[in-house]
Amino acid sequence: MDAFITGATVAAVIGLLAITRISPDIVLMAGLTILLLLQVVTPEQALIGFANPGLVTVGALYVVAAAMRQTGAVSWIALGLLGQPRSLVPALLRLTLPVGLLSAFVNNTPVVSIMVPVVRDWARRTGLSASHLLMPLSFAAIVGGTCTIIGTTTNLVVNGMLIDATGDGLGFFELALVGLPVSAAALVYMILLSGRLLPDARSDALSSDDLKRYTVEMLVESRSSLVGKTIEEAGLRHLPGLYLLEIERGAVSLPVVAPDTVLCEDDRLIFAGLVESVVDLQRFDGLRLASDQVFKLNTKRANHTLLEVVVADACPLVGKTIREGRFRNVYNAAVIAVSRNGEHLHAKIGDIVLRPGDMLLLEAHVDFQDQNRNSKDFLLVSRVEDSQPLKSDKRGIASLVFVGMVLMASLEVVSLLEAAMLAAGLMILFGCTSASGARREVSWQVLIVIGASIGLGNAIAESGIADAISALMLASAGVNALIVLSLVFVVTALMSAFITNIAAATMMFPIVLKLGEASGMDLTAMVVTLMVAASASFATPIGYQTNLMVQGPGGYSFVDFLRFGGPLTLVVGVVTVAVAGLMIA
Repeated sequence: MDAFITGATVAAVIGLLAITRISPDIVLMAGLTILLLLQVVTPEQALIGFANPGLVTVGALYVVAAAMRQTGAVSWIALGLLGQPRSLVPALLRLTLPVGLLSAFVNNTPVVSIMVPVVRDWARRTGLSASHLLMPLSFAAIVGGTCTIIGTTTNLVVNGMLIDATGDGLGFFELALVGLPVSAAALVYMILLSGRLLPDARSDALSSDDLKRYTVEMLVESRSSLVGKTIEEAGLRHLPGLYLLEIERGAVSLPVVAPDTVLCEDDRLIFAGLVESVVDLQRFDGLRLASDQVFKLNTKRANHTLLEVVVADACPLVGKTIREGRFRNVYNAAVIAVSRNGEHLHAKIGDIVLRPGDMLLLEAHVDFQDQNRNSKDFLLVSRVEDSQPLKSDKRGIASLVFVGMVLMASLEVVSLLEAAMLAAGLMILFGCTSASGARREVSWQVLIVIGASIGLGNAIAESGIADAISALMLASAGVNALIVLSLVFVVTALMSAFITNIAAATMMFPIVLKLGEASGMDLTAMVVTLMVAASASFATPIGYQTNLMVQGPGGYSFVDFLRFGGPLTLVVGVVTVAVAGLMIA
């Protein structure tokens, strides 16, 4: 009876995950609750996943990844490697190789979230199609994650389940025996076929008349690496969505900025562009906001964010300049850019006379939106996403802590869990991220999905379903190791294409465990095949979070994923089974 209830519940969970948009954590927790209420599992068995070392490690790594992102370490590495390729093949090489390598050591979701806007801007600068680059970005991150235990959340969770079941897990780089050949084959496939199988959706450059343009002033810092470089060499000429209007050098104004204009210390650069471009400009090494008002705010800059506000008729500062109205003192916020119907405002920020309808880009404390949401002074108060200032001065510390974590875990000085928790603590201690910032970065939904999925996997094992399915698979495959591994890959990859990869892996793990016991085959090869298959979510956008992240920006349809990712799944499957088969032999 327990087996029937468990089977029906798991089938319902899989169906809901595949055909509805109900949040996976709700579906999985509902399934686990049903099994608990019907006494198919005990409370200890249901909640065992929430004590899994893999789950705790994932939580700690979210903090580490947050520190790497907030200090700009990841984007700094990425931008340094991308360069200015002239054609698609060199561009794909520059993109997929470093992303694949980075994803082996940093969870691929934050890597892709950081790289999507970077790649879109890079594509505009180089004249390439973003649609030829964004799907390979996601896929490179996925296959790169198959090379180490910390490369994906799935690897960590399955390894944690393996430790619980056998008392021994995989080594830090043991996955690389299969992951490296898989990654190499996948990268070759993408480099050769991206231009042929993916749509060419180049977006026309936005004209200046179409832009909600802000005027912003930046200052070339003293001792900046930009001093002595030309505009072209500094990378300031082809900034997406941004135009360098003029340079003020002391009392001299250069209204026409040629590419060979050499930058000098304390040059004031006046740009016009989109809000997203202004955010990127703030993170440009060697430049800082020309206004010193930001640094006079009475809150720590680490707790600042950017906001857009629209000035209302009732605002008491209308008709006054920003300086005369003492905007900073009144609102504890600094105006860093102004937009007025796309006009180029020639006055300095402090000398601009405010009018009703002016849109201001402010830097203020993160609580500004809540405090002024209903203010009569502003028609709109909207926070700009991902606009907190980078902690660039902490970049070196964050990188050292991260490298130390990888070395300690790979050399088995301490366990991966201990290394991740130590690194997370050091990131907070050294100010690479704040405690509140770290809490915001942790995806509690993912942690619930992991814990609930492991609980359901435990139910599959305890109810006898795993024994029955493993026996059926053995009856179909006989003792042929390649056929057994192929079945494991195909079933897991199919599940992963339509439900979350974590759920697919955790539900298949007890079956793989029983299959290994019944067949006497090497369990390591089977578990590695399971891990890679769970990540092989190339044929649909819904199987893997990074695919969903690039679908909109890349303009991809479901068919695009099937056409480009379907054959790639086959390539990855063949390589995985062949190499894992050698491990058994």
